[in-house]
Amino acid sequence: MSLRVSNQRVLVDLGPRSYAIEIGEGLLASFCHLLQAARPNWFLAGKVPSALVVTDAGVPARYAELVVAQWVEAGGRAALAIQPQGETAKSLGEIEKLYDQLIGLTADRHTVVIAVGGGVVGDAAGFAAATYARGISFVQVPTTLLAAVDSSVGGKVGVNHRLAKNMIGAFHQPAAVVIDLALLQSLPEREYRAGLAEVVKYGVILDGDFFRFLEANQAAICKRESAALVAVVKRSCELKGLVVEKDEFETSGLRACLNYGHTFGHAIEAIAGYGEILHGEGVAIGMMCAARLAQRLGKIDQSLVDRQHALLTTMGLPTELPATLASQQETLLERMRLDKKSVDGQLRLILPVRLGEVESFGGIPLDAVRGVLSSSDTAS
Repeated sequence: MSLRVSNQRVLVDLGPRSYAIEIGEGLLASFCHLLQAARPNWFLAGKVPSALVVTDAGVPARYAELVVAQWVEAGGRAALAIQPQGETAKSLGEIEKLYDQLIGLTADRHTVVIAVGGGVVGDAAGFAAATYARGISFVQVPTTLLAAVDSSVGGKVGVNHRLAKNMIGAFHQPAAVVIDLALLQSLPEREYRAGLAEVVKYGVILDGDFFRFLEANQAAICKRESAALVAVVKRSCELKGLVVEKDEFETSGLRACLNYGHTFGHAIEAIAGYGEILHGEGVAIGMMCAARLAQRLGKIDQSLVDRQHALLTTMGLPTELPATLASQQETLLERMRLDKKSVDGQLRLILPVRLGEVESFGGIPLDAVRGVLSSSDTAS
């Protein structure tokens, strides 16, 4: 892969639900112009629909305000909804507040919900759009790396139940995704690096060449160099899009590969308390658990475990359970059984079989899983 700075477009081909992912620097300033090209029927003279722009308290206010201003200038009415920061926004109580604002806007089936923020904002706003008036359009404007490369693409939206993450949700594809890479430059270092976990995931599960690209360009990626960011975000979106095109509603099992590390990671997030461990950090630890488990079961050799560990470590991500969780193996196991891939309470895990390929496995001995749920075993 070569490093070249230019705006990029990735198309997700889903027939009537197809959409474009626009990637580049400074795109937020031309947000409505980009949408006019993608959805011209939204901007007919005198017929611009109303819009609810959803953000949260942790996102710089100027991002959402710029979107609102452009929408009004284009001729539509727009309201701004500011959610609380963190996973608390992904609750039915907070979704009801979004419904209240939509009703206050006299929203109809032509109204557009625009999510300006990270994965939590996208999930919550997308769920509100999927369920209001039995489904209205929404647009993703991710402001974090994790949202840009993962949650903004693919149409999975939802909220948390107090007993399980993302257990209440829907498949609702965005009408467009606009990724302004300039917004990623202001991300706190921890948030940025958390997003790199999902990037590494794509290399492990789908594209060995991409994994090698990450190894070769890790310094530029960690420094957020523009050319490296364009290449990383574009390829991540391409890989996610290819999987979604083949298994939009997760019926064939192919899309489950995207959950590599997530069964472990979601349990780790939940037991630690949502927000204590960032999603990407939980995924990084979960990927190490999954790789070590695959090695124990004879699916891969130690070299792949070591390469994954080295890349995650260089990216500044955790690779082992916090000491406070290492002694809670049974609690973690119980939470893992609530995973959506489990069948009758029996674990199904996505494990690597070679670099760039993973498979789904059931019937895994619980003692083997317990063995990797310890801080000494998840580190290499």
